[in-house]
Amino acid sequence: MVMLDTFSQPSQRTLRIFSMTDSSKSKTSTAHASRSDQSGPLTSSPDDSRRIMIEEVFSGVRDLDDETTAQVLSVIEDLDKGRVRVATPPDEEDGAWIVHPWVKQSVLLYFRITQNQLMDDGVCTYLDKIPPKRDLTQVRVVPPGVARYGSHLEPGVILMPGYVNIGARVGSGSMVDTWATVGSCAQIGRNVHLSGGVGIGGVLEPPSAQPVIIEDGAFIGSRCVVVEGVRVGAGAVLGANVVLTASTPIIDVTGTEERRYRGYVPPRSIVIPGVRPKEFPAGTYHLPCALIIGQRNAQTDLKTSLNDALRDFEVAV
Repeated sequence: MVMLDTFSQPSQRTLRIFSMTDSSKSKTSTAHASRSDQSGPLTSSPDDSRRIMIEEVFSGVRDLDDETTAQVLSVIEDLDKGRVRVATPPDEEDGAWIVHPWVKQSVLLYFRITQNQLMDDGVCTYLDKIPPKRDLTQVRVVPPGVARYGSHLEPGVILMPGYVNIGARVGSGSMVDTWATVGSCAQIGRNVHLSGGVGIGGVLEPPSAQPVIIEDGAFIGSRCVVVEGVRVGAGAVLGANVVLTASTPIIDVTGTEERRYRGYVPPRSIVIPGVRPKEFPAGTYHLPCALIIGQRNAQTDLKTSLNDALRDFEVAV
């Protein structure tokens, strides 16, 4: 039996994990202990000493032995602590995010290393390969909200009864509201609001694929779904029930001629659900799309600007 301390405010609780094999137990505890007190600057750079080893194991060139297992576990711990991330934001607002495939490969290898275990947090019992996240002293988690080990919540995050999966990162000041889910490897910026029932999709495979990205200051309305590596620009507003996939047409209708995007919502855009006609042999049918109907004012206070946008454009959230 392995004892893992899980901290939740204001009281402390203990997470008990049963039925863990001796071999996996020793590998996990050794690797975690070797890095548990380490801290350092954020790095997901190509020159990380673990990258080549991870890539070789993932491609089958190298075996997943004790040494490489320890390296995989160290990457997952660094994800959990925020020392590495799946994708790095650009320096410029319109720049491209840099995806680090070897980090996602580490997550996939981690699933091969771990085994299903019976876990009991004193209230609920789980059967899973990955325990809930620990060390939540700088974030607020409202029961029964869960963040999985290997995700990172920056200080000041509020997690209502929602879910954050492994590899995901949620920026400071952001809220994951009730029944909102943040999929594996998704990148949620700072001061983002994910309203109730929002679904942010996970993108683990292929490892080179861009994860779903919600940039700083965005507001995602109730029951929105954002999947397949869609990027929502900083300060954008998605009205309730907007569904964005990689192939969803995102149509800017604010000018005299429409402008179309796919997989990308420009910064400060105000977006609502829409439909567009399409001809089929059986007749004309209306398929879903998303409509950009305005822009948030970048020159004013963001909260005031958001309230104005919702009122002026009659956007339901």
